Amino acid sequence: MNSDLPRRRFLKASALALTAFSYGRVMGANERLRIGIIGCGSRGRDVHMPGVNAHAKTMNLEIVAVSDPHRLAREEAVAKTKEWYGREAKQFVSHRDLLAMPELDAVTVASPDHHHARQLTDIAAAAKDVYIEKPLAMTMDELLKAVDAAKAAKIVVQNGTQLRSMSTFTGCRELYASGVLGKVARIEQCRNGERPYWYGYLKDIKEADVDWKEFQGHRPERPFTPARYSAWYGYRDYTDGPVTNLGCHFLDLVHYITGATCPRSCVCMGGTYTWKDDYGFDCTDQVEAVWEYPEGFLVHYSTNFGNGSGSTFKIFGDAGVLDMVNWSAPVLTAEGGTKNRGSIKGKQSVKEIERPDHFLDWLKCVRERGTPNAPLEAGFQHAVAGLMAVRSMDSGKRTTYDPEKRKIKEG
Repeated sequence: MNSDLPRRRFLKASALALTAFSYGRVMGANERLRIGIIGCGSRGRDVHMPGVNAHAKTMNLEIVAVSDPHRLAREEAVAKTKEWYGREAKQFVSHRDLLAMPELDAVTVASPDHHHARQLTDIAAAAKDVYIEKPLAMTMDELLKAVDAAKAAKIVVQNGTQLRSMSTFTGCRELYASGVLGKVARIEQCRNGERPYWYGYLKDIKEADVDWKEFQGHRPERPFTPARYSAWYGYRDYTDGPVTNLGCHFLDLVHYITGATCPRSCVCMGGTYTWKDDYGFDCTDQVEAVWEYPEGFLVHYSTNFGNGSGSTFKIFGDAGVLDMVNWSAPVLTAEGGTKNRGSIKGKQSVKEIERPDHFLDWLKCVRERGTPNAPLEAGFQHAVAGLMAVRSMDSGKRTTYDPEKRKIKEG
């Protein structure tokens, strides 16, 4: 069998799709939207698929294809499509074969972090709209290539930072814009836990059920282990740990609420201090990062995976504090506000501002060619901030970002 044939088919289909897509066609309401799922693990199967399917009737859509290196995960995803639509979706090992389907309109991506950038580049080449999990990339070179490709293809990109579509955080954004907090100089989140989240993903996976080479992709060759496949969140080969996973949600909310874009500089330290065992996880169980923003404030993120107490999420102004540690009920107080002149009294609940849920927002934009609530630029911005922190942590040096050259530097 000629191994070049799948790649040739993908490139041919991509060229045809990009030609057709360049007309910027707005889909009619009666045209069925055909969705593909890239990554059928717990995120893809239990979040993306139900999130999309919840709008199957109102948005006239169907999940018609899935791809994943794990056979059992694919089969579970296909079973859901049979239940929902009365017919099985097509299933593929590789996202490239899925993208070669000319009838496909859009895809969601819930694959491991090391695949995101290259898959986004391929998705842009195939001219498919996309809902993609964060972070967008693990290197700056791959980030720039993927983002530039998506811009050139004019595809709709929704980042999976769904917290910015919560009514409470949109309310916080409105409150921040009012200026009631006074001068804001510090924003912080401490997101702690008794153990690292990757332990919750450990499963007994059989090597015979996995296309290990497809999973590994362009990363260093490693022997297969059930832990390395199922709990990839714990290995630096496939992710950069809490600062670019949990931290990305925080950074994206900072940008969403304040209107800031990319940091000016960053310092970060981290290591594995508590959870040392036979699994050989090398993602940090302790991390501290501080970013300086040109808007005139410091942003601090930390994770302690040795003790679950002490979690916080606050914006500090000289007139008061916006406390968002309870995502569903953020509050405004005058606590510590030395320049508060009576504008903040007691504890005030933040007024919620309703928005479409994150998947519906994306689906509407796919049909209407609109800009989603977490657009490509937002993904780029929090990816840059995350990469600055990782590079500082790994090098032991302060990093800076040059927005004109789009480069991260040390020192």
